Amino acid sequence: MKVFLLLALIIVVVLVIIVATRRSGATRAQGRLEDARAEAQRWYERLGGQVLNLHGDDPAARQALADASERYNAAGGQLQQARSVRQFELARESALEGLAYVRAARTAMGIDPGPELPPLASAQGAGQLTREREVNVQGHQYKAGPQPGADTPYYYPGGRVQGRPVPAGWYSTPVWKTALGAGVGVLGGMLIFDALLSPGFGDMGYGDGYQDGFQDAAGGGDIDQAGDIDQAGDFGGGDFGGGDFGGDF
Repeated sequence: MKVFLLLALIIVVVLVIIVATRRSGATRAQGRLEDARAEAQRWYERLGGQVLNLHGDDPAARQALADASERYNAAGGQLQQARSVRQFELARESALEGLAYVRAARTAMGIDPGPELPPLASAQGAGQLTREREVNVQGHQYKAGPQPGADTPYYYPGGRVQGRPVPAGWYSTPVWKTALGAGVGVLGGMLIFDALLSPGFGDMGYGDGYQDGFQDAAGGGDIDQAGDIDQAGDFGGGDFGGGDFGGDF
């Protein structure tokens, strides 16, 4: 009888410990979820205030604000559907991307861009442009640089496109959108990226992290594009793999 009571007591203690541990774990998980929700909501509301109150006449500023507004809408949709810490983190990332576009718009407008933002997870290893670059690809001019201008009205906060790092900066055309498409557009976008960004074209000037990111995308080795493109930036005299792209992407 005493043995039975002792076993029963042990079982009860074990069950109490299991229940307490589960409740503690659930409480911690709920706390992390609420913290992630609050963090995403904070950046989302900050982005909304900027999007609603900023207006720019400069083409670069208008474009950057349009991109910020798009990220604001995306973050709002993600917040409504988020049920996990990871989903709230994605909403936070979208809001931060939008704020990066806001900073770019403020720069184009000639006003203080505001405080620095937390680094974007998607831009890790991408670096940023520090010098201007212009190339000719199949008869079309493409430019990129660290500052907005009449020829470079499209801002990109940095990230990876088709597995390769694309540094933050201002571009003459949103090549990353083309490269995220399908068919010839993907290849055309990649060719332009090669011309503008490949380290094989010499020291263009990137912020810290780009070279490491580029080598990671290349599987740890160097990519030498110089033999495929002449000094003017044209690809193989106009043909790629035996096919003529005609300069239209």
